[in-house]
Amino acid sequence: MDRHFTATGFVCFEGLVALHWHSKVKAWLPPGGHIMNNEDPEQAVIREIKEELGIDVVVVSDPSNKIQIKYPKQVSTPITIMIEDIQDPSEGLHQHIDMIYACKPKMDISDAFDGWIWVGIEDLIKEKSFITPSGELIPPPEDVKVLGKRSLDLVRKFG
Repeated sequence: MDRHFTATGFVCFEGLVALHWHSKVKAWLPPGGHIMNNEDPEQAVIREIKEELGIDVVVVSDPSNKIQIKYPKQVSTPITIMIEDIQDPSEGLHQHIDMIYACKPKMDISDAFDGWIWVGIEDLIKEKSFITPSGELIPPPEDVKVLGKRSLDLVRKFG
């Protein structure tokens, strides 16, 4: 089975996390996508968020995860790395090896973004459902809820 490396970023701002309805996957998801040639995962997640939300972000991670060395350069540690089965209509079944990051905007982003919703930690804990573009009420997947909460905690502590 083919495997693709991907990076996903939970964008956290003022106690909220950005999600959008992914029409191909049929789920509420954070921004993310494939890691390009010559990109590290941190560069990829920053690029994907810029492409999808139009904002610049920084990755937030627990500083205790870095070892104290001058060289070689270290990439921020992801919250986790997941292997996801993807059923794509054109590519068929394959897997994503997905590096998940917590991120925060470099600037104030009080404006809403078309197609994106801002979800609070209480919404994630209470498993709230959100209206899809087709009018259905669907909650985010379990991993999105857990990782959204973890990202909000990381940004609160270290952001």
